[in-house]
Amino acid sequence: MNVSRDTAEIVGLQAVAWLASNDELLPVFLGSTGASVDDLRSGLQDPGFQGAVLDFILMDDAWIEQFCTARDLSPETPRMARAMLPGGGEVHWT
Repeated sequence: MNVSRDTAEIVGLQAVAWLASNDELLPVFLGSTGASVDDLRSGLQDPGFQGAVLDFILMDDAWIEQFCTARDLSPETPRMARAMLPGGGEVHWT
């Protein structure tokens, strides 16, 4: 299954909304990134910020599972969406 850019942005927006509503994980994100709640609000429509939130969620299998369960997504969807957002291309280590 491929994810279009539009779908990736929807998943990114869902990720930001999910993170904002997660009382346990939101402070971890804010503390580790230096972002503020205002940054979270202003980044809602920014595909680059959405990608950063997906990067954060993708760091832990439990977070991915919680997000996908809450949004009724397959576990592969966040990774595919991340690849379609700015900065999400595969890294080639040479």
